Amino acid sequence: MARITIADIAQKAGVSTGAVSYALNNRPGVSEDTRARILKVATDMGWAPSSAARSLSGAKTETIGLVLARDPSMLGVESFYMQFLAGIESELSKRGYALLLQVVPDIESEVRTYRQWRAARRVDGVIMVDPRVEDPRIELLRAPDALPAVVVGDSSLAGGLTNVWTDDAAAMRESVRYLHMMGHRRIARVAGVESFGHTHIRDDAFALETARLGVEGVVVRTDYTAVEGAAGTRALLTSEEPPSAIIYDNDVMALSGLGVATEMGAAVPGDLSIIAWDDSPLCEATYPRLSALSHDVTRYGAHVARRLFDRMDGAEPASFLDSTPALRPRGTTARAHLA
Repeated sequence: MARITIADIAQKAGVSTGAVSYALNNRPGVSEDTRARILKVATDMGWAPSSAARSLSGAKTETIGLVLARDPSMLGVESFYMQFLAGIESELSKRGYALLLQVVPDIESEVRTYRQWRAARRVDGVIMVDPRVEDPRIELLRAPDALPAVVVGDSSLAGGLTNVWTDDAAAMRESVRYLHMMGHRRIARVAGVESFGHTHIRDDAFALETARLGVEGVVVRTDYTAVEGAAGTRALLTSEEPPSAIIYDNDVMALSGLGVATEMGAAVPGDLSIIAWDDSPLCEATYPRLSALSHDVTRYGAHVARRLFDRMDGAEPASFLDSTPALRPRGTTARAHLA
């Protein structure tokens, strides 16, 4: 099969070869709509730059990419992302690199974005977050011509790619043990997105630890938002046998759960103990202050960026444990009132 040329792409897209060149080389001269259309046509046609063209263009873009398949509104609410991005940027700025961040509606759009970036040489490497079980992105990023990548997630989800992870299973077990020690025998978990791999890891650790200790464990599914966190809390507190403690998968849901408990007349921590995940400044700003599983998210982002630079420099794929979130008991956990 003959190599696809920019003339072929121009004919298919109905634009000039100059416009195609601007779009593929990420240069000004075309509108964003036109650029997107050209990149899609190029990807659909299977275009890839020749090795000679890469050599002449200088190869490096001095940009790394991050795609978030999330609701854009969550970026302004969940402080995890802002801290994580700040850590990435701290390493990029040392090297004169830029971050290309794209928010897309679903994982299929994320896969298309990686293909477009690879075809158009938009980035030198990518950071992949929220790995799933049987994730289609893993196979794409394992291909021989794939962009260098780092997976932010457990080794069991990374498919042999370089990954940086936190030990969520150990953190979950510690939380359940602590609540058990405080006399809690009905413990609930308000979990995040079920398709995310780290949700499964936390699920398994919660189920195994509650069973080992002989306590009742209940799981409610949500999407990480305050609205669903509140709804999940209300469902638990109005159930026939409400829990005496709840572990939330992020701080946003824990904060909304605290509000629901107060609204329903459940004293925190007198009637209900609450533990949040991701110890953001929100946890210190509430009253009472939220007990939380704490790790340095900014440092985590910086660690991920360093490992990506290693991969772009030719380092072999490897797995790196960043930290184990540590429980920080504060004002929302106390001894249970034993029946």
